Amino acid sequence: MTSKPSGPAKPKAKSAPGKKKASDDYILKLYVAGLSPKSATAIANINKICEENLQGRYQLDVIDLYQQPQLAEGEQIIAIPTLIKQLPPPLRRVIGDLSNTERVLVGLDIRKEA
Repeated sequence: MTSKPSGPAKPKAKSAPGKKKASDDYILKLYVAGLSPKSATAIANINKICEENLQGRYQLDVIDLYQQPQLAEGEQIIAIPTLIKQLPPPLRRVIGDLSNTERVLVGLDIRKEA
C-alpha cells in the first residue's frame, strides 16, 4: 500500500488578477436620435473611451429616442446625444458628441490606471 506524502495543503485559487468587483463596473446609457452623424460620432467615441479606460468593466446601453421616445421623459433628457453614468455613484451626465475625451473622462469621474 502506497501513501501520498502529506505536505502543506494547496492554497485555494484566487480570483484572476485584474478581475474587479461588480461594484467597480460602470453602467452607462447613451441617448441618441436615430443614426444621425452626431449620434454615430457619440457612439463611436464612447465605445473607444470605454475600451481604452474601462477594459470590460462597463455596460453601455444605446437608446434611440426615435424608437423609444417615452424614455426621454423618464430620464429627463433635454438634449441629445446625452450620456448618463448610473453606476458607480454619483449619477453624472455628459451632453454632446463625446469628442472631447478629457471632458468625458472628467465628467464621468473615470481615472486611468498608471
